[in-house]
Amino acid sequence: MKEKVVLAFSGGLDTSFCAKYLSEEKGYEIYTAVANTGGFDEEELRIIEEKAYKLGAVKHVALNVEQEYYEKSIKYMVYGNVLRNGTYPISVSSERIFQAIAIIEYAKEIGADYVAHGSTGAGNDQVRFDLTFDVLAPNIKILTPTRDMNLSREYEINYLKSHGYEADFVKMEYSINKGLWGTSVGGKETLHSNQTLPDTAYPSQMEAEEQEEDITIDFVEGEISAVNGEVYANKVDAIRAVEELGSRWAIGRDMHIGDTIIGIKGRVGFEAAGPLLIINAHKMLEKHTLTKWQQYWKEQLATWYGMFLHEAQYLEPVMRDMEVFLQSTQKNVTGRVILTLRPYCYTLVGVESDFDLMKSDFGVYGEEQKAWSADDVKGFTKILGNQMKLYYSVQKKNNK
Repeated sequence: MKEKVVLAFSGGLDTSFCAKYLSEEKGYEIYTAVANTGGFDEEELRIIEEKAYKLGAVKHVALNVEQEYYEKSIKYMVYGNVLRNGTYPISVSSERIFQAIAIIEYAKEIGADYVAHGSTGAGNDQVRFDLTFDVLAPNIKILTPTRDMNLSREYEINYLKSHGYEADFVKMEYSINKGLWGTSVGGKETLHSNQTLPDTAYPSQMEAEEQEEDITIDFVEGEISAVNGEVYANKVDAIRAVEELGSRWAIGRDMHIGDTIIGIKGRVGFEAAGPLLIINAHKMLEKHTLTKWQQYWKEQLATWYGMFLHEAQYLEPVMRDMEVFLQSTQKNVTGRVILTLRPYCYTLVGVESDFDLMKSDFGVYGEEQKAWSADDVKGFTKILGNQMKLYYSVQKKNNK
């Protein structure tokens, strides 16, 4: 009997080569699987399936993990206002982990001998797939022909043509990787430190004709619940609604420069109108509803959470501990955030919340105090300055 291989399959050049090479050259029985975390529509999934069977797959499956991706990742990234290096909403990198989990679980389900992916040796994805596969199924061996053989794009195209497979593998000027939590954009400009992407490189273009547009995003205990007053039971649909509103204004474009897992600097453009509007609206609501120390410690922990997620450490048990903390901070993060959208930018206008800590009986900042007297502040300030006065007194005695 032929040995079974489950191939993580996107229909692109690398995975197409892997499917044909592993079946025809190595004699494996190929099962292809695409894990959809929200980046593929029905037509795209149909085309991917057609390609898989043309390349010799004995069976192809589409694994829908949108809801799992939201419940186990996006939700916590919003709780933590996670932006890697203060910029990037960890879009594609977080999706890869859940795609890898879905692929390896399918491989175990059908009793596969091997699992394969088409990652090259120059990026982060190879580590995300390898590590996830190895932790969840150490007895299933991993095959990576593209990486191991260090193949050129030209070689792969010629190989497929010589084996009777024709497809349009013309390399587009810009590489676009679309997902539920943002779209990455790579091009010649991202390879240089002193260049940026042109407007035309981004998949969404300015379509709005009016000068500005006001929108509202509602949260209940930290989770998005409504957009412009429309309540969404499915949070994935709510994210898409915000994305649609923001992308018509060409909002959410930026460049991410970061440290890769393999130790080199990486640079990529991205477009993430939905994630950036949601995260920053959520953060503003937290400024009104959380104490300063809740905000401070949540920010420290969320930075670690985002770094671990980006660097393939999702399965590390400490991630579950951090998620418990992040969720605990969201009990009072309920309310509505008002935003104004304009071409290429937006303004956070304000919030409406029953948990707004500005609505207190203690005082109005800069206007009046109700819960303390002038003498209270004088005494408080005197004690607050004691340690600094002690320090400078000693310095003076020592002529410092």
